[in-house]
Amino acid sequence: MAAKIIALFNQAGGVSKTTVTHNLGYHLFDRGHRVLLVDLDPQASLTTFMGLEPPDLEKTVYDALSKDEPLPIHKDLKGGDLAPANILLANSEQELIFAEQRELRLKDVLAPAKKKYDFILIDCPPSLGILSLIGLVASTHVLVPIETQYKAFKGTDSLLKTIARVQQKLNKALRIAGFVPTKHAARNTLNRQILEAIEEQLSSVAPVFPPLPAATALADAAKKGLPLALSSGSAKHQPLLDLFDHLAAEMEAL
Repeated sequence: MAAKIIALFNQAGGVSKTTVTHNLGYHLFDRGHRVLLVDLDPQASLTTFMGLEPPDLEKTVYDALSKDEPLPIHKDLKGGDLAPANILLANSEQELIFAEQRELRLKDVLAPAKKKYDFILIDCPPSLGILSLIGLVASTHVLVPIETQYKAFKGTDSLLKTIARVQQKLNKALRIAGFVPTKHAARNTLNRQILEAIEEQLSSVAPVFPPLPAATALADAAKKGLPLALSSGSAKHQPLLDLFDHLAAEMEAL
């Protein structure tokens, strides 16, 4: 069976998109799946989170997209395989403008990997540029992390319009897997109100999953190149681990 390819996408930055990609990938791996993570963000945060140094990499996703080289894959990085990125990927934004069938470039690059993995998670950049576009075109599903803040919530309209355009013109099979509220502070009245608005207005579009709380433990684990589940002291964050495991189960059910 071909892989489920899930783009984690939000045009806003700072919504924990990379954190969700990293930890969701680990929990899918822990549940027995073959998992490939693809860093499609020139900031290369996912690459760093998984223990690699972006400036030291000889080959990245950039080489596959812009030079027609095989996708470079680093194996067994504490919870799955990784196609890494570094700042050179920013060049693809310009180089792909004039490329033939540019929208299909990532889809073609991932084609050989589809039969080798059960899940391919694409960490899209926080923008509406060509890299996010080719990420959506290559995917079977899109998962949207959304911070429970007013500004992040208000940006959802343009995000949904972008997804709709891709569905209409470039990838009619693309489905919204759901929305993941992030950085939620349950004691904050405004956060609770925004979460209620997200659930009320977006649940008719796709499932709204239980919110992920703001937790410094996630950032601390990422600095060590680890998902939270493998970080020291993770046992005291079992409720948060359970949320990621629940999200993984929901992705299995797609």
